[in-house]
Order: sequence, then structure tokens, then C-alpha cells
Amino acid sequence: MTVSTTHQPPPVQVAIAGEALIDLIRRPDGGYLPCLGGALYNLCRALARQGVGTQYLNPLSRDRFGRELAAQLAADGVHLAQPDPVQQVTSLAVVNLNAHGHPDYAFYREGVADRAVSAQGLGHACTALPALQVVCTGALALDARDAATYLPWLAAQRAAGHCVVVDANLRPSVMPDLAAYRSAVHAALAHAHIIKASDEDLEHLAVPGADAFVRARHLLAANPQAHLLALTLGANGAWLLHRNGVQCFAQEAQPLPVADTVGAGDSFLAGLLTHLLRQSQPAGAGSFAQCVETLSDTACQKALHHALASASLCVIEQGCVPPGWEAAVDWAQKHPAQTA
Repeated sequence: MTVSTTHQPPPVQVAIAGEALIDLIRRPDGGYLPCLGGALYNLCRALARQGVGTQYLNPLSRDRFGRELAAQLAADGVHLAQPDPVQQVTSLAVVNLNAHGHPDYAFYREGVADRAVSAQGLGHACTALPALQVVCTGALALDARDAATYLPWLAAQRAAGHCVVVDANLRPSVMPDLAAYRSAVHAALAHAHIIKASDEDLEHLAVPGADAFVRARHLLAANPQAHLLALTLGANGAWLLHRNGVQCFAQEAQPLPVADTVGAGDSFLAGLLTHLLRQSQPAGAGSFAQCVETLSDTACQKALHHALASASLCVIEQGCVPPGWEAAVDWAQKHPAQTA
């Protein structure tokens, strides 16, 4: 008898909506290097590389950049909700890196492929995924001009029992109306079970508080439907704050040889969600959203350390190169993080 060794891809547990674009990164010689990017695109890749069944919900362009974006998603094992390309062009981001490797962005996003979506279309794609546990959006999708697309979709997904994840990931310099942008971001966060925000995001959102930690606690308190908030502080580590009172901190014990920080936050979030999903599977009790609601201190700490390792492995590479599950586990074991 012949035994099949065909590898079955994991069922889609996470559906992601948001931008897929080309980062034109300025080089020292003044030229620009085109790199595949976009926060939600990076998150798709990072999750799939860690073994999570992931679907990208937005369409991609038939232009050369769109074909390259689609090819990389396929190489990483990401499913496409809309495999047929569209006529609209690919979004562009011009990226300048400062002396510390931190990116500064300028976006070109009128009439682009990843914005050719509707709340109804996103919803239909999610309905077709029987194993779906998590939906995620954030970053440029939180543009007030796209609120009529993403806010109804998030509300419907929460009502359907899926865990809603929103990554604030603000880009205020490219939004024409900052007040409207803040309102749209806050409206999206109100639907979330899990919120991710950086210290800079909290400042841009004008969240009150003397420091980032206090602002993060305020933001969690201001969103009573949220159970978990991840606060990233760059080289200064990260916090996980749970509504049940759990507060976990982790930071790399030694400084890292940072190539750049492109995709670090996306890799962090992917590591966090992957670890939480893996922890929830053996429990077998209720939905993933319900599991997030009852996380223990130990579960939060383990997930945070894996998320930190995932981000650390990304920043030591040029561009966004998210690690696999085993690589992040190995890093966390060999580089024990400092805790509060």
C-alpha cells in the first residue's frame, strides 16, 4: 500500500485586510530599492511563516509590482481571497531611513488595488472560511476615508464570534485630516479584542498619560470590549496588558545589531498571535476570542517572549524578513528576555 506524504496546508485561522504596497527605500547612493511591504501584507507573511493558516483579503494589481506581491505571498503559503488580479495599480511608499534605521514614509494610494474592497466583499470572504478564528486590520486601512469599508466589517466579524485584532500603527504625516484619522482609529479600536499600539501611536492618538505605560492602561480602560493590549517600545521592549489585571514586560537583555526596523512590529504581532493560537488549541474550550478573555499571567508572558523574539529576528535582517516558528522559539531560549 502506498502511503501519501503530501503536506496538507493548515486551515485558514486568520484573515487579514489592509494595504499591500511597494516600499521604495532610499539607498546611500540616492537611488531607491523596491521592496515588498505594507503592514498588513507583512503580517500575512509573518503569520504564514510561523505556520498559521492565513488569508489576505484585499485584491492585488495585475501590474508587475502586484504580481511580485502575489508571488511572495504564495511562496510563504498565504492564501488569497481574490486570486484574480485587478486593473488598479499597486500602492507605493517612499521610505527614508534615519541613522538608527527607523523609517519615514510618504504614500501614494489614490486609485490603488488594495483599496478596491467593500465591507460586503470582505465579509463574504470570511464567511467562506470554516476554521476562521481571527480577523485583523490596522495601519493605512484605518484611514478615515476607508472607514465605511472596514468599520462595518469589523463589527460584523465581532458579532460572528471571531477575535478582532487591530494594529493602530499610525501614519499621521500622510493623512490630510488628523482629527478625522484619530476618530477613525479609535472607532476601529472599539471593536477589538486585541489592540496593538506603539508608544508613538499613543502620542499620535493623543491618549492622556504621563508616559507610554500609563497611556496604554488608559486606552485599554477606554475600550471595554478589548481584553488584551500589546504596547511596543522599540529597543526598550514591550508590555502585554490584560483586562484581568495581568501586566507582563519583556526586553532583550543585550542590544541587537539592528539592520533596520522595517516589519518589526508586524513580526511582533505575528509572533504574539501565533503563540496565543497554539496555546488555545489544546484547551479545546470555546472560541479563540473566549480563550483570549481568560489568559493567565504565564500564558501572557510566554506569548510576549515569543513575540519579542520574532521582532528581534526581523530587525537584525535588512528589510522585512519574518522568522519561522522554530527560529523564534530557538532565539527566545538562547536569549532570555529581561522582565519587569
